[in-house]
Amino acid sequence: MAATTSPPADLSAALVLEPVASADWLVILPVAWCLAIGALLVMLRRKIDWHPYIAVAGLAGLVIIDALLLRHVLASGPVTMVMGRWLPPFGIAFTVDLTGALFALTASVVALAGGIYSLADINDSGRRYGFYPFLMLLMAGVSGAFLTGDIFNLYVWFEVLLISSFGLIVLGSEREQIDGAVKYGFLNLVATTLFLITTGYLYASFGTLNMADIARKAEGLAGTAPLMTLTALFVLAFGMKAAAFPVNFWLPASYHTPRVVVSALFAGLLTKVGIYALIRVTVMLLPVEREELSFVIAIAGALTMLVGVLGALAQTDFRRMLGYLVVSGIGSILAGVAVGGPGGIGGAIFYALHSMLVMTALYLASGVAARLGGSFSLVSLAGLYRRHAGFAALTLMLAFAVSGLPPFSGFWPKVMLVKAALDIGAWWLAAVLLLTGFLTTIVTGRFFLLAYWRDAASGEGGAASATIAPTALLPLAALTVLALAIGLYPEPLLAMVQSAAAGLSEPSAYLDSVFPGGAP
Repeated sequence: MAATTSPPADLSAALVLEPVASADWLVILPVAWCLAIGALLVMLRRKIDWHPYIAVAGLAGLVIIDALLLRHVLASGPVTMVMGRWLPPFGIAFTVDLTGALFALTASVVALAGGIYSLADINDSGRRYGFYPFLMLLMAGVSGAFLTGDIFNLYVWFEVLLISSFGLIVLGSEREQIDGAVKYGFLNLVATTLFLITTGYLYASFGTLNMADIARKAEGLAGTAPLMTLTALFVLAFGMKAAAFPVNFWLPASYHTPRVVVSALFAGLLTKVGIYALIRVTVMLLPVEREELSFVIAIAGALTMLVGVLGALAQTDFRRMLGYLVVSGIGSILAGVAVGGPGGIGGAIFYALHSMLVMTALYLASGVAARLGGSFSLVSLAGLYRRHAGFAALTLMLAFAVSGLPPFSGFWPKVMLVKAALDIGAWWLAAVLLLTGFLTTIVTGRFFLLAYWRDAASGEGGAASATIAPTALLPLAALTVLALAIGLYPEPLLAMVQSAAAGLSEPSAYLDSVFPGGAP
């Protein structure tokens, strides 16, 4: 009796059978690279003298990988790679569009600057307690958050970067650091829990966590799913992560406590992951609900700007002042999200990229100033201009950039945001943006006059013989030059952020990348 044979299964209905193009591996390479370098550093835990050089080389490699990824996305449009070859929406997808690629590249540049600065800032104790493995794990989390195409996977990368940030913020184990870590950890755990609950609610409503699938189904579920509730919960969760008003108090209470390079990395990266997730979810996945909540987001943005800049004006500590300026910058980005459209969203993305570079550089400048002047206090710091004119010039350029003055990188996104607000008749929001820029100029002018221009009295200003380590000056100078270059020649970045904003508002190319043959 002949044996019966089953017909071969049609695997094409469940799996991606075509071989993955070599260039598409760039989508997951930033995450895999950071995890591999971090694991290597853990294996070499008894060779802590090697850690800085391996980590800096690894971060330089990450910049190259992210630059190649951006070039690939510019040439080919959004790129998708699914884990285990399972077809989306069942397989976890990494999908990179122009927005994700720009954020990932800027994050890697910031991390490389921090890595070089750490050569002068992290001692043997910091290396022994794992600064460099934590740094690479942090970058794996940040890169994964910018590159994933799945909401639950986004939550996972939030967890990864949160765990590594806990390790970084307590390095040193001083009383002030523990106090800052508790405030930082409590609010971030609340935000992460809220994010997880909302993700479960989203899955119950949509039956999927794939971002492209959610964007495709959202319009059809408008009458039956609680989309407004989901959007409000996501805005609250990501707003807490980004330190938006009224849940912003944890940032100025914690960012001044860790080592300078850790503060710089947090200021450049962590709040921007929160604001990136907010833009991704509200603009691309739930645009109708974002529009309905736009007035609430605009009010939150305006209050975040004002609370941040007024708080900065009241500070006498350099790093606390910068913490409030980070908060104020988040308000400007929220204003762009509220306004919407190519101008508003493009301005928000541009401002976020500018803020990543400039706030990191300003924190690094605060560390150099404290090394030269012996303190972070604006009461004690004095006379830095007379002793180190070049360093003072770099700091002044960064002060202009964060204030939104030409010809630096902060000028153009401010112009975009003000114009976008005026275009929709939100004159009051445009006025708050301009007022915030004016007050920020006063804040930065005040600290420059006190810490740099003012003559040092007897006993003030630290040791006259103090010098600046080249590894501290190099990343500061490089980030300042980038801020100046973007300000003088903004057209390439301007074109990319406008294209990125258009891709978020009309995500057909993103959807085609995930479902090339049409949705199942």
